[in-house]
Amino acid sequence: MKNVAIIEGGYSHEKIISLQSAETVFQNIDKTLYNPIKVRIDEKGWFAFVGDERVEVNRDDFSFRDTKFDIAFIVIHGTPGEDGKLQAYFEMLNVPYTTCGHFAATLTFNKFACNRYLKTFGIKVADAVLIRKKDVINSAEIITKIGLPCFVKPNDGGSSFGITKVEKESELKKAIELALSHGTQAIIECFMSGREVTNGIYKGAKGIVSLPITEIITDNGFFDFDAKYKGESNEITPADLSNELTKKVKAVTKEIFELLDLKGIARADYIIQDDEPYLIEINTVPGMSAASLIPQMAEHEGIALEDMLNEVINGAIS
Repeated sequence: MKNVAIIEGGYSHEKIISLQSAETVFQNIDKTLYNPIKVRIDEKGWFAFVGDERVEVNRDDFSFRDTKFDIAFIVIHGTPGEDGKLQAYFEMLNVPYTTCGHFAATLTFNKFACNRYLKTFGIKVADAVLIRKKDVINSAEIITKIGLPCFVKPNDGGSSFGITKVEKESELKKAIELALSHGTQAIIECFMSGREVTNGIYKGAKGIVSLPITEIITDNGFFDFDAKYKGESNEITPADLSNELTKKVKAVTKEIFELLDLKGIARADYIIQDDEPYLIEINTVPGMSAASLIPQMAEHEGIALEDMLNEVINGAIS
């Protein structure tokens, strides 16, 4: 029986969501095939949880006591699980893992760079400006380019932490400061009026599987943390889209998945304008908690979480 490290925690504000995602994976993994062991990585260190014991992990070979892990199931949202650091570590140790490779993880974690890259292949994305921590902020110049309202968010964060919808130029600097408190860079994106949808996708041993599209309807102004995790949104799966638009969104998601050479589970978020999907961002370690969208999509498609996790694990080790 293979030992599967379910890697949770992380060093960002998304840790709380990671712990919930890891619990979902732990509860739904096929225990007749795999021996799941939670491994928490955070500021306190690297620890495996075995029963009531917390045992320090040897980082030299990713083991504890006399136990070695056969595969890593990464469910850390944010650093170091979604930005390529853990992926590079496991590649050096030749330990299989369930996400995309370290280069793709590094690229997709940088929302600005990833969207600019995908734009060269014809993927539609919002106009945006990148701000670094030491940049001089010229609010008037930014608003002239991006317009109002606009969204300000961390370039390298997730779970909607640090996002502000800016209605007035006077609000911009404060919004940038908030975004930079959650990441190393900030993005100012033009506001796109339209329907917000998201599409899950995963790659296993049998190939790529597209999940149903979900439409997000919220009164919060955008799909923020409370809308995502506190029930302050209406999530409609499958989204009430025409057959043509449904096929188009799924085709764009699959194209992005293949362009970036992604693996495991991913989710692409869009705004629909004039029957065209505009990419907001691609998530390569999407939430797997009970409140998260991927489990909801799988359920509506009639795919048991255990079967999906088996597929992802088999795809990683095959």
